[in-house]
Amino acid sequence: MTPFDMIKAQLGTIVPFQNHVGVRLLELGDGVASAELDQSTDTSNHIQTQHAGAMFTLGEAASGAAMAGAMAPVILTVRPVAKDARIAYVKIAKGTLTAHAKTSAPSADLLAELESIGKVAFEVTIDIRDADHDTVAEMAVTWHLSQRS
Repeated sequence: MTPFDMIKAQLGTIVPFQNHVGVRLLELGDGVASAELDQSTDTSNHIQTQHAGAMFTLGEAASGAAMAGAMAPVILTVRPVAKDARIAYVKIAKGTLTAHAKTSAPSADLLAELESIGKVAFEVTIDIRDADHDTVAEMAVTWHLSQRS
């Protein structure tokens, strides 16, 4: 089992809300991740499309996984906090959605900054697509990490 597999396995228990909504992590790597959400009665809104909050949860989960993948060597020694998030809903979203997340900088650069000053902030961008591979939402989450004291 790789460190990425271990992180992926743990994220569902560390952040139970994503399980509650139905988010499934598909892949997790060095600064990248993808996650999936099937539409259900619980994730639908009043017009039978994916609810904005469910889509946000999908994107935030993927961003957290990409952040954790980038910080894999030190993830147990840092305190990650989502500092801010922005989302733009581009198209009506129906059915299964997949979020693809990527850190704004290479993990080596982020880890070097963390080691140098004890904290690091960086953005993770997320592209949420439907089953036709059309972008339905674009999102960005800024993560702030500091050394645990």
